[in-house]
Amino acid sequence: MPTRMRPKRMEELVGGSLFWIVKHRMIAGQQILRFEDRSDGRLDIVCSSELIVIAAKPRRAHQGWRYLEAEVTEEADPSGVADLPPRLYGKLSALALV
Repeated sequence: MPTRMRPKRMEELVGGSLFWIVKHRMIAGQQILRFEDRSDGRLDIVCSSELIVIAAKPRRAHQGWRYLEAEVTEEADPSGVADLPPRLYGKLSALALV
């Protein structure tokens, strides 16, 4: 997967996970195997083919790299927002209620 932004802590990320956020919900992760420079100046993030599905967790919209500690990604959501049906969560999110 190509990116034009080079992470500042790139060496630390190898062996960690890249998390997928879809419609403001963190839904899955993949292990980062390595980074490779491309001829066009961008960077390839090489991830394992295994997709690790996690319990959907609400996340605010953001752009760029976020460094999450393991405890942050594994903790349960006590509010119950993650248990909302995706369609309802999407509507509430559009109204900025969650």
